[in-house]
Amino acid sequence: MKYDIIYADPPWRYSFSKSNNRKIENHYPTMSLQEICDMNIPSEDNAALYLWTTTPKLLEGLKVLESWGFTYKSQAVWDKEKMGMGYWFRGQHEILLVGTKGKFSPPPSSLRTSSVFRYARGKHSKKPDEIRQLISTWFPSRKKLELFCRFPASGWDVFGNEVSNSIEL
Repeated sequence: MKYDIIYADPPWRYSFSKSNNRKIENHYPTMSLQEICDMNIPSEDNAALYLWTTTPKLLEGLKVLESWGFTYKSQAVWDKEKMGMGYWFRGQHEILLVGTKGKFSPPPSSLRTSSVFRYARGKHSKKPDEIRQLISTWFPSRKKLELFCRFPASGWDVFGNEVSNSIEL
């Protein structure tokens, strides 16, 4: 099966942690940029991608978007309401990149929202359920796949190492 909507939160690998207790791998296995780029994404010829990235991984996120066959269109920011770790700035937000391939229209104008979402951060790396719900509201009849899913939601097929996969990649 191929999907109209891909929603992905890749397990980015970071190499700049100065101590073992701050390594992402303490929470879950990560993937190299090349491993993520090489994934065969089951998207339709006309599809949209919503791809989570962080500020240090912005260029890598854009590379993944392109390697999966999508063209960058826009982005939103999730304000986590609390500062986290960081070297240049203490990060308080994540970026949700949006890309399309083929002909894919944005959400209906009456449903479009601000590009800034403000939800308190929860468990490490967990994204707000409200974002997935918003995408479902925008595209209720589209086939949707969440990659690297940790918490399945109704109406979405899922793939990840913390869920029972709906599909094989």
